[in-house]
Amino acid sequence: MAKGRKNGLYRGIPDELSALMRTGWADTERTDLEPAEQAPHAARRRAALSALFPGERLVVPSGNLLIRSNDSHHPFRPYSGYVHLTGDQARDGALVLEPRPDGGHDAHCYQLPRDSRDSDEFWTGYTAELWMGRRRSLAESAQVLGLPCRDIRTIAEDLAKTFGTPTRVVRGVDPTLDAALDTDEERDDEFESAVSGLRLVKDAWEIGEMRRAVDSTVRGFTDVVRELSQAIATSERWIEGTFFRRARVEGNHVGYGSICAAGEHATIMHWTDNDGPVRPGELLLLDAGVETHSLYTADVTRTLPINGTFTPVQRTVYDAVFEAQEAGMAAVKPGAHYRDFHEAAQRSLAERLVEWGFIEGPAERAYELSLQRRFTMAGTGHMLGLDVHDCAQARSEEYVDGVLEPGMVLTVEPGLYFQPDDLTVPEEWRGIGVRIEDDLLVTADSYENLSAGLPRSADEVEAWMREFAG
Repeated sequence: MAKGRKNGLYRGIPDELSALMRTGWADTERTDLEPAEQAPHAARRRAALSALFPGERLVVPSGNLLIRSNDSHHPFRPYSGYVHLTGDQARDGALVLEPRPDGGHDAHCYQLPRDSRDSDEFWTGYTAELWMGRRRSLAESAQVLGLPCRDIRTIAEDLAKTFGTPTRVVRGVDPTLDAALDTDEERDDEFESAVSGLRLVKDAWEIGEMRRAVDSTVRGFTDVVRELSQAIATSERWIEGTFFRRARVEGNHVGYGSICAAGEHATIMHWTDNDGPVRPGELLLLDAGVETHSLYTADVTRTLPINGTFTPVQRTVYDAVFEAQEAGMAAVKPGAHYRDFHEAAQRSLAERLVEWGFIEGPAERAYELSLQRRFTMAGTGHMLGLDVHDCAQARSEEYVDGVLEPGMVLTVEPGLYFQPDDLTVPEEWRGIGVRIEDDLLVTADSYENLSAGLPRSADEVEAWMREFAG
């Protein structure tokens, strides 16, 4: 039985009100729905997953709402592997691939059906449709997804009918399913790695979504430049809100918490408080991405002189990062080792840091000892797609220790960060943080910079700001 609300104003539901609420509703079932554009691509992905695990049941949950407080919930975002394999974004769902004797699988999508008007739950429950909006019926979902759909409330009973079938589940997504399935943790980890690894190479439909995400992100960055004067009068929050507006108007959301880091905040890798001042003469590091309605995200960074012109020291740092990014991007091509772009960029930065006297040379020795990491902090990029750090659970042999293939999308994002309290660098360098990040699609013979619509060099950035800054 669902737990009722505490401290509600109404003491109960009179029988007459209950009867009134259950009558007089039109039939809104839709029979004219077309399969989703992503449906045939999702079917091919399921076939690829099926081929990896013949004879085994495979369960991929979508996830559940998380309570923020009382009957208020955090925004829901489904597990990316579920989205990739179904094209669906429903909460409280699961994809189940049941093994067939021929080694293949029959796929079913379990979902929460529409609320019945024969129960008070449809207008009193914490997640009732009258409170949270209409859901698709199971028949409607079957039309859209191209998959048979079943009631998620029967999944435990259904799975029990084939007790003893070897089963793998992606754990940590749906606690109820975790508790209902007695599976081997190591085998489940292998399964999650496979689900994640399927996203390493994007298909044509996914690449189109990545283009949309990046194009909207480019417009969002231009919005920020146009409104920098208002940010100067307020705070980093203005920048965050400006980009968020573009993300919500053209997409689903931001793909991750925007980093709107002005002044010394630019030296903090994941600054998301975004509550600091925006002062002329300092730099703004903006790291942000629009997430499309299909949940694919861009991830772009630009570092801008707030008054439109780099100081000599700022330009020196910026040019070094630009040079490192050029070196990293040049290493992106099919057949190259994934680590090549990272190593090329880091070697370039190590050379500059030795040249400036901030780390002890020679440069090759400094690089081999990773001495540059005091000022570079992180790796130089990552895979990109449904997650901002996409495919993070893929097998290392396929990802960080693998080779690049056409259809992969990754970021190249070197940076230099001189902390405000770092006594090993001259005072005028302290508090300067610079990162330049672009989204690259590996092509048949090289790469395509999807975010080339934004300027990268110092001169181009200054010219862009003169054109658009308000």
